[in-house]
Amino acid sequence: MALTGRAGLLAALGAVVVLVAPRPDLAFGGVCLLLVALVLADLALAGGVRPLRLRRSGDVAVRLGQSARVELIVENPGPRRVRGVLRDAWPPSAGASPRHLALDVPAGERRRLVTTLTPTRRGDREAVTVTVRALGPFGLAARQGTHAVPWSVRVLPPFLSRKHLPSRLARLRELEGRHPALVRGQGTEFDSLREYVVGDDVRSIDWRATARRRDVVVRTWRPERDRRVLIVLDTGRTSAGRVGAAPIPQAGQAAGTPADPATGGTPPGWPRLDWSMDAALLLGALAARAGDRVDFLAYDREVRAWVSGAGRTELLSVLVNVMAPIEAELIEADSAGMVAAVLARAKRRCLVVVLTDLNSASLEEGLLPLLPQLSSRHLVLLAAVSDPQVAAMARGRGTPERVYDAAAAERLAADRRAITARLRRNGVEVVDALPDDIAPALADAYLALKAAGRL
Repeated sequence: MALTGRAGLLAALGAVVVLVAPRPDLAFGGVCLLLVALVLADLALAGGVRPLRLRRSGDVAVRLGQSARVELIVENPGPRRVRGVLRDAWPPSAGASPRHLALDVPAGERRRLVTTLTPTRRGDREAVTVTVRALGPFGLAARQGTHAVPWSVRVLPPFLSRKHLPSRLARLRELEGRHPALVRGQGTEFDSLREYVVGDDVRSIDWRATARRRDVVVRTWRPERDRRVLIVLDTGRTSAGRVGAAPIPQAGQAAGTPADPATGGTPPGWPRLDWSMDAALLLGALAARAGDRVDFLAYDREVRAWVSGAGRTELLSVLVNVMAPIEAELIEADSAGMVAAVLARAKRRCLVVVLTDLNSASLEEGLLPLLPQLSSRHLVLLAAVSDPQVAAMARGRGTPERVYDAAAAERLAADRRAITARLRRNGVEVVDALPDDIAPALADAYLALKAAGRL
C-alpha cells in the first residue's frame, strides 16, 4: 500500500476544519473516519498488481555511447482496470529513461512500455525490478507490488579507433603489392617477376630468369600471410588508472565538460584498460584483413578471457563481446603466470603484443626478468598508454607546488624513458603513446614489422 500526495492534502484540509470547528474532538474523529474510509475504498477498488504478467523484449547489446530500447509488455488478467505508475529499475550506469512510466491497462488487455538505455560504462547491465503502483478512483491510496522481470543488455566497447582503419588498410594494400612499390625483406614471400627498373635493389635480381629472357628481371616480394598475432591484455591494477579525457560522457557528466576553474581539475577519463581495448580492436581488425590469425588473452592472476580460432569475418564481433564484461582487477598482475599462459598457448613463433603500463617498479619486479623467455621464442611488442597530465604537470611553473609537481613529472618521464630503453635492449619493441594516439601508433608499429618482414 502507498499513500499519495492527494491524501496528505486532504489531511491538511481536515486539520483546518478541526481548527475552526466548534467541537474539535468530534471534527477530528469525523475527519479521521472520512480519510480512512476513502483510503480503504481506494484500496478495495484499485486494480490488482500481483496478478499482472510482465515480460520483456528489445535490444540485448549496444555500443557504449549509443542507446538501446527495452520493451516491457504488461498484461492485466484481473477484473479491474490498473491505472497508475510503473518504475522500471536499472543500475544508474545503464542510463534508463524515463524513470517512471504512466500505466493504464484495462482488464483483459495489455500495454507496451518502452525504456531507453544510454549506458555510461561497459559491461552487462541487468534489470533490477519492476514496481507497479495502481491508484484507486479517488487517487488517495494505491496498491503497490514488485515484480522480477530479468533482462540483460551487454554494453560493448565503442571501437572509436575504427576511423583510423581505412588509412591503415591503404598502407597494407601497398605492402601486399597492390601498389607499384613492392617490398623485400627477411621472411617475406615471393610474389612474381618483373623487368628491372632504375632504383630496384640489385639483390633482388633473378639471374636465372634474366639469362632465359635476355633481360634483367627482378623478384617482387609481399609480406607473409597467415602469421599469428597474440594480443595480451593486462587487467591488473595498473590498468584501472584513468587517463586522458573520456570520449564518451560518464554518469552525470555532459559531453565536452570543461575543466573546473575552481579546482583546475578535469573530468575523469577512461581507464587505461579501455584505451588498451580500443587499440587491440584496431590491431585485430587490421591483422585479420592482412590474413593473419589473431588470438586474444586477458590476464591478471588468472585468465579472464581467451579467444582463439575466430575467422576473419567474425573476429571483431567476438572480440567486442568478450571484452565487454572485463573490468580492471585491483590486484598486482602475476607476470610469471601471464608468460606461462602465453607460452602454453603459442607453440609456434608469433607476434606477442602485450598491452600494459610502463610502470618501472611493476615491470622491474614482474615482467622484465621474464621477457627473455618470451623474446627467445616470439617477437614481443609492448604497448602502453601514457598520461597526458604528466606532460602538463612538467610544464608547471609559478608556485612552489607547481614546480614540485613539475619535478615529479620529469622524474616519472625519465623513469619511463629508462625502462623503454631497457626493454628495447632486450629485443622488445615498445609503443608508448597518449590515449588518443595509442591505437594508430600500435597499428603503425604492426605495419612496420610487416614491411620489414619480421613477422
